[in-house]
Amino acid sequence: MLEPRKNSVAHLATSFKILTRRFTDLALVGAALGLMVMGRVDVALIERVRVTTVDAVAPLLDALSQPTATVSIIIDRVQKHIVLDREMTFLRQENDRLKHWRNVALHLETKNQKLQKLLNFTPDPALNYISARVIADPGRVFVRSMVLNSGSSSGVREGQVAITGDGLLGRVVKVGYQSSRILLLTDINSHIPVITELSPSRAILVGDNYDRPQLAHLQAITEVTVGERIVTSGHGGAFPPGIPVGKVVSAAEGNVRIQPFVDMSNVEYVRVVESGLSGFLPMNPNFLKGDKNP
Repeated sequence: MLEPRKNSVAHLATSFKILTRRFTDLALVGAALGLMVMGRVDVALIERVRVTTVDAVAPLLDALSQPTATVSIIIDRVQKHIVLDREMTFLRQENDRLKHWRNVALHLETKNQKLQKLLNFTPDPALNYISARVIADPGRVFVRSMVLNSGSSSGVREGQVAITGDGLLGRVVKVGYQSSRILLLTDINSHIPVITELSPSRAILVGDNYDRPQLAHLQAITEVTVGERIVTSGHGGAFPPGIPVGKVVSAAEGNVRIQPFVDMSNVEYVRVVESGLSGFLPMNPNFLKGDKNP
């Protein structure tokens, strides 16, 4: 009886093993399919979670970024205010200085008026200006002159003084209807009554066709220093007084040379001065032709 039982047990064990193998294979295949499906499902889920998280955090990031931009704007404005405050301080100081000098000028003007009344002083005639442009510079060996685009039609006449913003340039010697010619102070025919500011001493500024005219007819006891300013004296009624002419650049052995304030090589616009003075004699036409003799 034991043999039939053993055979049946063995048969059952064999059947169980075969069944187990089949189900195991199916389970493994199902697990593999499940993992594949779950992998795809997880990727989509992760993507959805990521998008949802970004959407949720975006307002927070925006709120955090706005204070940063606001702080940057505030810092920039503070820096600008600091610069403006410094500039305002400088401008206030400069304004205070200008007010001081204005008060000094008004005080001196009042004092000057009182002194003029005491001396019965007759003021110089008022100056009128005619603006003109240099259109030609026909300087030759013996004549240094310039041609202006204004003539008698603009009120220019012979004997008027030509100046720039730097000082004296020369005087008008020939006038046409729409043009005029000025003789430069460096020309050999130019003789201008001047006065030294520091000495003060009268003299004649004599042109010699060089860039630095000579100061002549100084008093023997006069000591002219280098750097001293020279202005027109107004004597003889030819030039208004006080027009800046130049400064002394050399004073060796009585040969005093002046450097004009006006750069003759760089003149574009000129102001012709009408002062009401009439101290000029008519210019000899031979002067403009290069003849050095009157």
